Amino acid sequence: MPKRTLSLFTLLICGAAAGQTEKIKAGIDREAEKLEPKVIEWRRHFHQNPELSNREFKTAGKIAGHLRSLGMEVQTGVAKTGVVGILRGGKPGPVVALRADMDALPVTERANLPFASKVKAEYNGQTVGVMHACGHDTHVAMLMGAAQILSGMKKDLKGTVKFIFQPAEEGAPEGEEGGARLMVKEGVLENPKVDVIFGLHVNSQIEAGKLSYRPGGTMASVNSFTMKVKGRQTHGAYPWSGVDPIVVSSQIINALQTIVSRQIDITEDAAVVTVGSIHGGVRSNIIPEEVDMEGTVRALNPEARQQILDKIKLIATNIAESAGATAEVKFNEGYPVTYNDLALTARMLPTLEATAGKEKVILRKAVTGAEDFSFFQEKVPGVFIFVGGMPKGKNPDDAAPHHTPDFYLDESGMKLGMRLYCTLALDYLEGGKPANTTGR
Repeated sequence: MPKRTLSLFTLLICGAAAGQTEKIKAGIDREAEKLEPKVIEWRRHFHQNPELSNREFKTAGKIAGHLRSLGMEVQTGVAKTGVVGILRGGKPGPVVALRADMDALPVTERANLPFASKVKAEYNGQTVGVMHACGHDTHVAMLMGAAQILSGMKKDLKGTVKFIFQPAEEGAPEGEEGGARLMVKEGVLENPKVDVIFGLHVNSQIEAGKLSYRPGGTMASVNSFTMKVKGRQTHGAYPWSGVDPIVVSSQIINALQTIVSRQIDITEDAAVVTVGSIHGGVRSNIIPEEVDMEGTVRALNPEARQQILDKIKLIATNIAESAGATAEVKFNEGYPVTYNDLALTARMLPTLEATAGKEKVILRKAVTGAEDFSFFQEKVPGVFIFVGGMPKGKNPDDAAPHHTPDFYLDESGMKLGMRLYCTLALDYLEGGKPANTTGR
């Protein structure tokens, strides 16, 4: 075949493939429109029946039943209550994972909604109100909708979609494992092996119909720490006869603030060291034997995170030693940085813009909150995106933040989230697995 004829033939094939993709996307939009009332119904059901971390039994049952009705391979009991659905497309190709978290929070709802939560449960030995105060109910409903839409175009999919419904994003109960860390440990990214993963999170302070994203470090790592400063108890009138752990603790707290202000390159990435709790002593004229402190550390790159943890221990032990006291510092395992793979983010940006409209896709600032989606991103390239849920025209400063009793979402933003789950999967599968992906 002459070279010119071959080029023309290639163009015709590519044009036909592009036309087919656009046809499929138009189908996604139509199905999302039809399915929106059902997705809102699901969301309201989950909102009215919230369950705490590692206790999402009824939530998981409803999800699993829906996925089975779509003819998917379904795995239950993953990381205690997690559900995984596997949709194998009609053509060979990569494996894309889509993730939604399921758990609610120990918050008593105050929003005046007909489907407001009245649920109470036990949390750390106390009876508490339970509420979807972070939007996980919408994540579940949107991904259930996406699963239904994508299963309807199974024969056209060039690969496999794995739907991951994750428990315990807000943290497992004390003494238990859970969340994304445990899902990874139990092999959720294997069989079939996941190539990339996408996660969405609604945001009550971004207008419905808009999206926001950030390449690289988008949400901070988190580590909490406990510190016990031990001195020598004595009478408050004779401090020289003992070692005052309260004075030592105050010196440590002040010095910890110099880690970020004087020892971390804040032109690269922000970081936070906060002491949120300090307890010591029982009365005014007794210098106590010990002081207990608790705090949190946030960082936006792994190197800074480790540097801060090392500095906290070094500062605390050396200041205590200089005063004749001791300081014992312990860190929890925490969450890594939620890091959006640079190459994958660049590749999927046109998908975000085509799905929402270019003018409605916002490059956001980094967030010092944390997300355990980061455990998936440690293993495979991933992108985490925020979907607007604030009523249009509302001032973000007046919108109730996440994790509060007045948290509220405009349900009109859910259709965009459902469509985005679908188009992210479809566009990645259509493009095929790249030869290599830059992780950082």
